[in-house]
Amino acid sequence: MPSISKKGIEMPESPIRKLVPYAENAKKRGVKVFHLNIGQPDIKTPQVALDAVKNNTVETLSYARSEGSEEYRTKLAKYYVKNNIPVTADNIIVTTGGSEALLFTIGSITDPGDEIIIPEPFYANYNGFSTASGVTVVPVISKIEDNFALPKIEDFEKLITNKTKAILICNPGNPTGYLYSKEEIEKLKKIVLKHDLFLIADEVYREFAYDGLEHTSVLSLEGLDQNAVVIDSVSKRYSMCGARIGCIVSKNKTFVKTAIKFAQARLSPPTYALIASEAALDTPQSYFDNVIREYASRRNTLITELKKIDGVKVANPKGAFYCVAQLPVKDSDAFAQWLLEDFSSNNETVMVAPASGFYSTEGEGKNQIRMAYVLNENDLKRSVEILAEALKQYKN
Repeated sequence: MPSISKKGIEMPESPIRKLVPYAENAKKRGVKVFHLNIGQPDIKTPQVALDAVKNNTVETLSYARSEGSEEYRTKLAKYYVKNNIPVTADNIIVTTGGSEALLFTIGSITDPGDEIIIPEPFYANYNGFSTASGVTVVPVISKIEDNFALPKIEDFEKLITNKTKAILICNPGNPTGYLYSKEEIEKLKKIVLKHDLFLIADEVYREFAYDGLEHTSVLSLEGLDQNAVVIDSVSKRYSMCGARIGCIVSKNKTFVKTAIKFAQARLSPPTYALIASEAALDTPQSYFDNVIREYASRRNTLITELKKIDGVKVANPKGAFYCVAQLPVKDSDAFAQWLLEDFSSNNETVMVAPASGFYSTEGEGKNQIRMAYVLNENDLKRSVEILAEALKQYKN
């Protein structure tokens, strides 16, 4: 048969989605599965966004502009300005989800063989995007013992070579929930300016900051106009994962002009989703206030319950809606599969994401899992009860 590309063979499986067939088989057996594996919020999408699609008067569903409609980008720019990010519509390219925004960004700034430094653990698809672009991920490891704080700047500097093109962070972090402080962002600013690198910030969880802390965008800092690129999305902010609308935001005109060529090659983002996303910008602040209170409460419940289990170590997230837990198991991939194939408690089990897929360093994260607190508090408590019982029965 014709051969498959080396790139295709090397593309990593999603640690989040690869266990789906096992979960589906468990459900067919009548087992209830609590999904802590994926960042799909159970929060309702703002009604204003749903109504915009339901009540629109579009008669021909035509192409949008490759960079997204001017109306949406103009309205989106006002949202950023309100959040201390001074940009205009010309600084924004609308994409099909944050994933496409990352692919366009990597394609615009790297050539095959180039390198991007990323603190790990990181969003698993960064591995896939880099592989698809022929780019090498150079990890700098953050530790659960430090709550996954930014590694020392010296750790970054010793990894920089003539092939390094960017530092990529997720803030707040997926899978850790870590929220970088302004001081940490300032440290990254200094290093990218010193070495003339791009600083790419995946800020899709910007709204979700807890304990009175505030999010600092890389685009809110002076002096980074030519270096900073923000990746954003409506998926988590408005619980609109299925809309598949994201964006790239940058004040670097040459970069934006380059990224638009990638946007033109895929034609345009989906028109109905643009309509919903534009309407979502009218969502009142009370919606976010309620959502943040809910997530903070869920976080507190999950962390409190996890800490009751002997042998479990858990980081305390300050943002997003994920946490990483270290379990008394040798291989969390095998454990996560066992939970779905061979275990149930009163005909119930849990689905988690093995954390090794959120690292690129071989062997790291083998005894860790990511959990998304996107379920109500009663379900979270029950999920941890099931996890505790499973750990008692599991044989390494």
